[in-house]
Amino acid sequence: MDKMTDKERQDTKMAMLYELRLIFANGEKKEYTTEEIVELLDKIAMAKEQ
Repeated sequence: MDKMTDKERQDTKMAMLYELRLIFANGEKKEYTTEEIVELLDKIAMAKEQ
C-alpha cells in the first residue's frame, strides 16, 4: 500500500477546507449550527466514498 507524503496530506487537508469554504460562502445562510456543520461534513465524507 502506498503511503501519502506529508505534502500530499497537507494538500488533501487544504482541499477539504477549501471545499467547505465554498459550501459556506455559496450557501444562502450566514450562520450555521453545529449540527448543520456536522451534517455537511457527513455529506462530504459520504460523497468522497462513492
